[in-house]
Amino acid sequence: MTRTILRGGTVFDAASRTAGPADVAVENGWITDVGTGLDGDEEVDCAGRGVLPGLIDCHVHLTMTGADLFAAAQEPFSLQFYEGARNMARTLAAGVTTVRDAAGADLGMPVARERGLIPGPRMQISLNMLSQTGGHGDPWWPSTCVVDLLPPHPGRPPVIVDGPEEIRRKIRELVRAGADVIKVATSGGVVSSGAGPRIPHFRDDEIAMMVTEASAAGLHVMAHAHGEGAKAAVRNGVRSIEHGHFLDDETLEMMVARGTWLVPTLSAGVGLRQAVEAGVPYPDHIAEKIRQRSGDSVRRAVEAGVRIAMGTDAPLYPHGENLLELELLVEHGLSPAEALHAATLSAAELMGLESTLGSITPGKRADLVIVDGDLLDVRDLGKRILAVYQDGRAVHVADRNVPD
Repeated sequence: MTRTILRGGTVFDAASRTAGPADVAVENGWITDVGTGLDGDEEVDCAGRGVLPGLIDCHVHLTMTGADLFAAAQEPFSLQFYEGARNMARTLAAGVTTVRDAAGADLGMPVARERGLIPGPRMQISLNMLSQTGGHGDPWWPSTCVVDLLPPHPGRPPVIVDGPEEIRRKIRELVRAGADVIKVATSGGVVSSGAGPRIPHFRDDEIAMMVTEASAAGLHVMAHAHGEGAKAAVRNGVRSIEHGHFLDDETLEMMVARGTWLVPTLSAGVGLRQAVEAGVPYPDHIAEKIRQRSGDSVRRAVEAGVRIAMGTDAPLYPHGENLLELELLVEHGLSPAEALHAATLSAAELMGLESTLGSITPGKRADLVIVDGDLLDVRDLGKRILAVYQDGRAVHVADRNVPD
């Protein structure tokens, strides 16, 4: 068994949110020691470089590409999976070794990765997003056309549901199809045809059923949610609020008291505004929703002590450029170390993976990222990725001076 030492780098300690010089020993895909002067059979010279745990993006859509969602809806059905394979590789090269897919990916994608057919991050999948009739995930448009970005197929059940009993059955179908997490829209959204983010969707008894049935299967619920829809989701026990615009003080207080996570997806807003400016032909009412600013919910959440985990909503900002989110989190009140924590140990805890991922700790998987320069300077961090390791194996090497 080969013992490899990552020698002389500045290692990010996610638990203490600090960084300092250390060696990291890796054997058989696991971290076995962290310290100074470690001995091994092989070495990777990390002098002048930073060593991070594999980063985690808690909100992606790997089968989607680009911000022009209407063009995407006109593509051949199977193209999404070929593009998904490319998006997985781009995400991994960005130092993101684990993701939570928030609708789109089916069970075949993580299985293909696990079998070594395609490179990509570890995955938790939701398959699709529960929506009420006329809700954020309902593909019906006023023209009576259907513009479905996530058309159902045997591995991705249809998800328009109304009432607790429909919800009970649908969650069981999602679990049967391989879902690791249940995704729901408890409010309107920006890029759908219907209500905007301030309009709540689903009633308390419906959201409570989602949480009950998911819990019975050992799963959590993640909620696309804004405003009053977010408040209802928190009140009924969802694990995380995704996006989270227009959160009032009462909602933030509830999130702190209940330990509810916020996944801000700040990159999505940047990407959508850039798409409008570039002339992507959104309908006028959607373009107007995109132009509207969402307030300061994230900064207020940080100040209130809400737990934050990183998520990007890629591809609304491109796959492979996920680490812009770190810069945006800093702009909204986190320190650089806290932003990195949101993308490592916090994200692992949200996803229930903290026992094996999220920090450079003996006994955890050797998912590691080597970066050039100061790892606590998150500006343009994605452009400074030198090497990415999964289970101790180099899966992306940008600098050929870093052995693979």
